[in-house]
Amino acid sequence: MWFFARDPVRDFPFELSPDPPEGGPPGPWVLHRGRKKATGSPVSIFVYDVKPGADEQTQVAKAAFKRLKTLRHPNILAYIDGLETEKCLHVVTEAVTPLKMYLKERAEAGGLKELELSWGLHQIVKALSFLVNDCSLIHNNVCMAAVFVDRAGEWKLGGLDYMYSSQGNGGGPPRKGVPELEQYDPPELADGSGRAVREKWSADMWRLGCLIWEVFNGSLPRAAALRNPGKIPKSLVPHYCELVGANPKVRPNPARFLQNCRAPGGFMNNRFVETNLFLEEIQIKEPAEKQKFFQELSKSLDSFPEDFCRHKVLPQLLTAFEFGSAGAVVLTPLFKVGKFLNAEEYQQKIIPVVVKMFSSTDRAMRIRLLQQMEQFIQYLDEPTVNTQIFPHVVHGFLDTNPAIREQTVKSMLLLAPKLNEANLNMELMKHFARLQAKDEQGPIRCNTTVCLGKIGSYLSASTRHRVLTSAFSRATKDPFAPSRVAGVLGFAATHNLYSMNDCAHKILPVLCGLTVDPEKSVRDQAFKAIRSFLSKLESVSEDPTQLAEVEKDVHAASSPGMGGAAASWAGWAVTGVSSLTSKLIRAHPAAETNVPQRPTPEGLPAPAPTLVPAMPATPGAWETQEEGTDSAEDSSAADRQDDEDWGSLEQEAEAVLVQQEDWSAGGQASHAGQTSSLDVKSPESDWSSWDAEGSWEPRWQDPSPPELPPEGTRLASEYNWGGPEPSDKGDPFAALSARRETGAQLRPDSWGDDNWEGLETESRQGKAELARKKREERRREMEAKRAEKKAAKGPMKLGTRKLD
Repeated sequence: MWFFARDPVRDFPFELSPDPPEGGPPGPWVLHRGRKKATGSPVSIFVYDVKPGADEQTQVAKAAFKRLKTLRHPNILAYIDGLETEKCLHVVTEAVTPLKMYLKERAEAGGLKELELSWGLHQIVKALSFLVNDCSLIHNNVCMAAVFVDRAGEWKLGGLDYMYSSQGNGGGPPRKGVPELEQYDPPELADGSGRAVREKWSADMWRLGCLIWEVFNGSLPRAAALRNPGKIPKSLVPHYCELVGANPKVRPNPARFLQNCRAPGGFMNNRFVETNLFLEEIQIKEPAEKQKFFQELSKSLDSFPEDFCRHKVLPQLLTAFEFGSAGAVVLTPLFKVGKFLNAEEYQQKIIPVVVKMFSSTDRAMRIRLLQQMEQFIQYLDEPTVNTQIFPHVVHGFLDTNPAIREQTVKSMLLLAPKLNEANLNMELMKHFARLQAKDEQGPIRCNTTVCLGKIGSYLSASTRHRVLTSAFSRATKDPFAPSRVAGVLGFAATHNLYSMNDCAHKILPVLCGLTVDPEKSVRDQAFKAIRSFLSKLESVSEDPTQLAEVEKDVHAASSPGMGGAAASWAGWAVTGVSSLTSKLIRAHPAAETNVPQRPTPEGLPAPAPTLVPAMPATPGAWETQEEGTDSAEDSSAADRQDDEDWGSLEQEAEAVLVQQEDWSAGGQASHAGQTSSLDVKSPESDWSSWDAEGSWEPRWQDPSPPELPPEGTRLASEYNWGGPEPSDKGDPFAALSARRETGAQLRPDSWGDDNWEGLETESRQGKAELARKKREERRREMEAKRAEKKAAKGPMKLGTRKLD
């Protein structure tokens, strides 16, 4: 029976790359690229071939193998695996590049910044300090060829071939026998006179000075060149001169050298070094320190090297979110670093974290995600959006905080193209209908209308026919003037989605009613939209053969291209509101802001959009800010999310019931002094029959008797919504207010007296009446339950306060 010996090289779990070797330190070692067979992860493999008659050199190589295997330090080349046979030695380390080659590549790409060089030298000096002070070892080979750089730009000290103990055990320094290395020996070793007493670190610190000279000036031609600092930075020159001084006794200890360079104004005293030092110790830092660090990190990332951000900062950010308590503060630097990743890396590293963040109940984190969705939406696929993200995002529509509701609406512009039919045409429309009709904040109602106009092209044909006309018509009856403007612009932006019959019988009657609106901005947009629709009708009347071309998009399937006409309309309404509107909403819940400009329909010139601060809607509704207020109070809401109490999603149902109890009792909440209180019902009762009814309209029509607005209510035309100062000349349309006061007054949950739903069949009116009765029954049931609870608790004792 024959037995075959196994080949250890073939069984080795690492293999050499077919690429030519990258060189290596002067001597017998040759550096190759390699990879792990099982995973394909890159590594570096140092290979030494045993040659006959080179026993001394072989012993040096084996000693280096042993040293590298036993020494572990972040700044020393990391050993992974090794192979020793009679013919060769293989040492596998982390994937690195020789420093000389790295500097050459970076010079061709524009050169290294001083920040990178300062941190690289800091790492080499720290490695020397570890060897000398902690291990009592002399490296004896510090030079450019002994330094390597990993993929994150971290400098690693290698070349341990000639290392020896400073305590004398194990013999003296081994003989190098390589002329290229002997030029780095200090003068006291070259002449052998022993004229001065030296410290154990003196020779290595001289060689460190040679390394610094080569980093800034290139290869060292001769020792005499060290007298000229050349391109060495001025802040480093004094410390460099100490290293290359003729007296070895005055050369500083590596730890002392680091301390000197880290002093104020020193070469290594900068933000990049401080960031790296913090990251090395982040696991033992206090939570408050981590929070402050991540908050300040985003400002510095632009000046940091790309490789450093990708391979060192990003893992720490992911770890801080996964296992730490960093929270929402990691989002800004996380997405900033994400810009350096390609699509595949982004999918592997960032997207899983983003999906997990959306399921968090931390409201500060959720609103930051919504605000920065534009940075990662392109990497999300449709199944992930519909099953893992959208179900969590829709909770924001029911949130008690206006800033979250507003940001959720704006995020739909990015999510809509990726939503499936059920989520887009049913679930989302249900929430939009509720917000547009029932939300107490005018800017949110306005932005809902704007968002609906922008995503209209993604809706199915049946949903467009059922929703758009009704929704925009409802917006034109909103007491908040910008919402009425948004309704007009919604018609204009989606003009290609309506049939000629709808234009003539449904849209133009609504627009004509706005030509006598008290607000001039509403009238101006109404006239422009009317001219646009009339021109279409007239062109079809002149040439009936154009009808098919004009109505080609009416029954077409949803398509992103159909929204091209709406690409730039009403952009004012969905940008910048969190910084202005939400702050005002938070301070004064009755205030409404974000006055619209005048984006025009297709075919008309569009003026430049601007943001105009809101004016008070009722006399004394909120006072002018006092002079001398700190400018920090004007910071955007996005910058102060962490300081706000966002409440709890679990309390949402209770909050809705409390509001229902307060408002059903007859209390009225002023909507900027212009509108009566709105009925607030639980989402279940409000929308339980939405799908069955199949109509956008019935939820908004409540045949309750009209109520007069609160006493002292001023007309919208009496306010300056951001335009020029009012002149003494009266508004010719102001007289229309008298008819509105005596005639069609606002109802609690209806924005106008015009029954535009009357165009539908009488059966839908019957459904609306049935829905109203169901709501009334639900209200009586809730009152009965509350009465039972109060009766069960018994009377309150005097002198005590009862807490629910």
